[in-house]
Amino acid sequence: MTETEFLVMADECLQQVEKIFEQAFDNDELDVDCKRSGNVLEIEFVNNGSKVIVNSQTPMQEMWLAARSGGFHYRHDGQFWRNTRDGSEFFSTLAVIAQEQSAA
Repeated sequence: MTETEFLVMADECLQQVEKIFEQAFDNDELDVDCKRSGNVLEIEFVNNGSKVIVNSQTPMQEMWLAARSGGFHYRHDGQFWRNTRDGSEFFSTLAVIAQEQSAA
């Protein structure tokens, strides 16, 4: 994929993540505060101050996810963002992480 294609897909991913958390906040499912600066999206869980960071890494053409449970790298396989280690899907992992961190 070209750098331009990656940048478009990465921005769409960040927008989708932000939208998911904003909807969860609007629906009183999660108390979160989202802040985006360029290619970095910071999601703070207000009840405990923990954070999840999602950002794009253009040189590697990856999306990175940092949470209490660790750091994860994702590459697009043509359909989904997949973990470079275990093949898990980005949004599935993000949902599990959100549940864990919002409860802690």
